Amino acid sequence: MSYGTAGTLRSVTLDDVRGARKMLSGVARVTSMEGSRHLSQLVGAPVHLKCENLQRTGSFKLRGAYVRIAGLLPEQRAAGVVAASAGNHAQGVALASALLGVPATVFMPHGAPLPKISATREYGAEVRLHGQVVDETLAAAQEYAAGTGAVFIHPFDHPDVIAGQGTVGLEILEQCPEVRTIVVGVGGGGLAAGIAVAVKALRPDVRVVGVQAEGAAAYPASLAAGRPVSVRNPVTMADGIRVGRPGVVPFGIVEDLVDEVRTVTEDQLSAALLLCLERAKLVVEPAGASPVAALLSAPHAFEGPVVAVLSGGNVDPVLMQRVLRHGMAAQGRYLAVRLRLTDRPGALATLLGVLSAADANVLDVSHVRTDPRLGLAEAEVELHLETKGPAHCAEVGQALRNAGYTVMA
Repeated sequence: MSYGTAGTLRSVTLDDVRGARKMLSGVARVTSMEGSRHLSQLVGAPVHLKCENLQRTGSFKLRGAYVRIAGLLPEQRAAGVVAASAGNHAQGVALASALLGVPATVFMPHGAPLPKISATREYGAEVRLHGQVVDETLAAAQEYAAGTGAVFIHPFDHPDVIAGQGTVGLEILEQCPEVRTIVVGVGGGGLAAGIAVAVKALRPDVRVVGVQAEGAAAYPASLAAGRPVSVRNPVTMADGIRVGRPGVVPFGIVEDLVDEVRTVTEDQLSAALLLCLERAKLVVEPAGASPVAALLSAPHAFEGPVVAVLSGGNVDPVLMQRVLRHGMAAQGRYLAVRLRLTDRPGALATLLGVLSAADANVLDVSHVRTDPRLGLAEAEVELHLETKGPAHCAEVGQALRNAGYTVMA
């Protein structure tokens, strides 16, 4: 396989993907395909979830990393490998290197989720923290490779990596042969490109749809320009797809074979993560939930049966807590209110009685008496409430107003 650019012959073929699958036998799991009754009712056609969040290391990244490292020459293996990643690729490289007996150094940005840093170290890689964003970390890793002779393992911009990721597509066709649409999250584009190579070669009628976070959507602009272009300061909670510029190799494939690239908002990502946890009982990181977010945002835009690829499940527990609250708020199931009341004995108990009568569950209470903005006989209360939806939020607000309270937020 050789590198290509947009508009040239594709650099990855079905035979490459099939060869990668043989190489991954006994290494990568054939992950399960789970039906989703809730999403199926929403879309009006069967929806299945391809659970790469249950893959070894918690994401699809092991597939491409192993194929790339396994293809190195003996002298290259002896020099070791180096990678840069916010987490999932780091873990994939670390485990693949350990399985193949190759020394690995992984650069990760400051602020990378602690569970991902710890897991990468536990798999045996040396972890070095550098930079604030992945692009800075990539530059440091490439500099290290140039100075030491270690082989740089790119997270998405290499044919071997794309071929490895493409094995997900072969599994989808075998597990759901009636599939009409495959929805997959897109960062640099390696997974979407690999799936498209495998699927379009065998089933050109299947529609492949990529999904990007709205704040890190480099592909729409790149496809419009006909070449990879950068997004400055990409911002999204979905660190797995927070990539500022498409890779050259995957871009050419995506441009040729992926039917559409859609974008989703942070609210939609939060709602999707919450749905995966509540309805499917699956722990999925925001990037992995992006295909579900696309289905939630436009359920009738996808011809079924649909397969949504849950690309990873490595989510920081602290982020999970924040995202779940955000998702509950987006669905009208979480309400924050701030109000003032007379500072007298029993005032807070009376307020809580109003909320109890309105069937609102109080999650947290902040009671302030000594703020200079308050009058001598005033207290300010901020409450975080669990509610049952937008209509219930309105009912709670009305109950507070009926009781004589002025809701400030």
